[in-house]
Amino acid sequence: MDGFEINKIITAILLVVLVVFGIGKISDVIFEVKKPDVEGYKVEVKIGNATATLASSENQVDITALLSMGDVQHGKKVFKKCAACHSINQGGGNKIGPKLWNVMFRPAGSVSDYKYSKALSAYKKEWNWEEMNGFLIKPSQWIKGNKMGFAGLKKEKDRASVILYLNQNSDNPKPLP
Repeated sequence: MDGFEINKIITAILLVVLVVFGIGKISDVIFEVKKPDVEGYKVEVKIGNATATLASSENQVDITALLSMGDVQHGKKVFKKCAACHSINQGGGNKIGPKLWNVMFRPAGSVSDYKYSKALSAYKKEWNWEEMNGFLIKPSQWIKGNKMGFAGLKKEKDRASVILYLNQNSDNPKPLP
């Protein structure tokens, strides 16, 4: 290969590079887009009644209908997700989370030998049917600031079954509503 062939190859490569960059520059000039002063969109939301309606409909779950979907044996299977952090056995100890024997209808944050988060310690409600259902949907949203990292149970049947299973694992299981 002589010098003339090498010059043609280098010239072809340079020409391609110039054409590619040149087309980019020319298209920027032809299709100039004026960027807005503020990037993004301002979304205005009416908070008043919409939030109150959402919160009230969230709290008004027909717990009897929900619990009728549940099954204790199915709850035992679903509880395996919880068993990594909680014990359910009578006389069982705390793990990463507190023991859950007798959890239904006891005050939240009341196991004396477990160190709860400040949010859960300050939550002065009893674990009734509705509270447990709301908590199991998404614990971090039901009690803001608690340290439970569980994503929650989205399926109603799973939640109902776990609630029935928790109620069953008690010294004195409560009758269903």
